[in-house]
Amino acid sequence: MSTFTTTEPPTWVKAAMLAHLPLMMPQLLWTLAGRWSVEEIWHGLGAGTLRADDLYTEDGRAVLTAGHRAAWAAGIRATDPGRLQQQYEEASVRVLYLGGPGYPEKLAADHQPPVVLFMRGALAALDAPRVVAIVGTRKATAYGRQVARRFGAELASEGVCVISGLALGIDGAAHTGALEVNATTPVIGVVGTGLDVVYPARHSHLWRAVADHGALLSESPLGACGQPYRFPLRNRIIAALADVVVVVESGAVGGSMITATLANDRERPVLAVPGPILAESSAGTNSLLSLCTAQICTGMLDIRAALGLATAGRGLTFIDPRPAPDATDSHVLAALAWDVLTTEAVMARTGSTLAGATMALVRLESSGWVGRGAAGWYRVAMMGER
Repeated sequence: MSTFTTTEPPTWVKAAMLAHLPLMMPQLLWTLAGRWSVEEIWHGLGAGTLRADDLYTEDGRAVLTAGHRAAWAAGIRATDPGRLQQQYEEASVRVLYLGGPGYPEKLAADHQPPVVLFMRGALAALDAPRVVAIVGTRKATAYGRQVARRFGAELASEGVCVISGLALGIDGAAHTGALEVNATTPVIGVVGTGLDVVYPARHSHLWRAVADHGALLSESPLGACGQPYRFPLRNRIIAALADVVVVVESGAVGGSMITATLANDRERPVLAVPGPILAESSAGTNSLLSLCTAQICTGMLDIRAALGLATAGRGLTFIDPRPAPDATDSHVLAALAWDVLTTEAVMARTGSTLAGATMALVRLESSGWVGRGAAGWYRVAMMGER
């Protein structure tokens, strides 16, 4: 049973208890925090005295219905604060709360701040003077991963903190690059699950590395799994912490497009890397550019300009991480031209066998020269063309 009536837990434990309450969505908690402090919310809900039937969410729903009040009061009474405090201390997870010590200034100034923020790592990482978000699709092409990795490495080497959602594809590649340069520049990862629930599981090494070299953040309490609603909410934290958002590759819809919209809402510069018009992985970035909701990004010079570190201009710094193709692969690449071709069509143009054409196309794809879509193979239009 709870020690609620006999022992006063620290404020950070009360904040954690609020995040663990049943039916306590982040939107409801930040709506409550718009009127009361964490202490007031905890005491009022636990004692059943917090009543505000005139308090509504942005979509017009009443926050404190009778069902909510009963569930939250029961949740507080059923929670042992001492046991919860021990759980977080043993997991080496720090609990930050709105208005409390160490809470990031950028988030405190946001119109939708996470009331409770869970963290592993160093508080100093949250005070990085320059932060760039590198985001994109989980279904990244080889070229997209190379660009993200290169951007991450170059930003970290120049003392710029890289932030992402640590998802598969572009996010993971960006953080891999930032960590590879072995710099002292901190990195930040914002995830959509509890800090004890690694998602995706294959990124467990990245989670550890980010926590060791910066800060791993979540709005979700320990034990929270990857429920779909948590990830779009996570993206607002990325947008709020970033000074610039770079979308490397994205489908027409998805988390990175949400992040771009949230960044525009917060008047953060958004940059997008252009891609082939036939590639699904570039549909989102090309749309951002065509709608003028993002600036074009062809290399580090554009990111520096957005950060105010250099005069804007393109044509000087290009991403070209590809190994040069050998003679056989060059023949296939030339035959592909700028068409979208099936493997059989490539065979017809080159006179290659099925095995020869397939192997050459796979090599070209892995090195970032071509992409593969539902209609066939296509050459990737990249800057710095050899």
